[in-house]
Amino acid sequence: MQENWQNKYIVFFDGDCGVCNFWVQWILERDKHDKFMFASLQSDFGQKFLSERGLKTTEFNTMYLWSPNRYYLIKSRAVLQIANLLGGIYKLSGIGKILPAALSDQFYDLISRNRMKLANQKCYLPTPHQRAKFIEV
Repeated sequence: MQENWQNKYIVFFDGDCGVCNFWVQWILERDKHDKFMFASLQSDFGQKFLSERGLKTTEFNTMYLWSPNRYYLIKSRAVLQIANLLGGIYKLSGIGKILPAALSDQFYDLISRNRMKLANQKCYLPTPHQRAKFIEV
């Protein structure tokens, strides 16, 4: 049985993207307080999240951070908030919030457009504890 995801931050990501999978692995290794769970945008759960918010269900080039019943963030704002929530030295990423989202999202979009070229296609095998953090695996 999966943990109660309603009390976690949910990271939605492109399940077919090596860069996205690297980022998920990076978060998993640093999530010492079990704040995050993960769902592929292609999963039924991810598709429901997108459709309930009127977001495109066929484009997966954006990472979302969702705090159920509260808010969701996209692109660079999601990345910066994830780093902030990890705490410690990663909180310094909050400095990035001084940039307008339109500017920081341009950098995000540049990486997103090239993510398949940048991707390392190694297959990452999560531990059983980490696997439990995925919704609909």
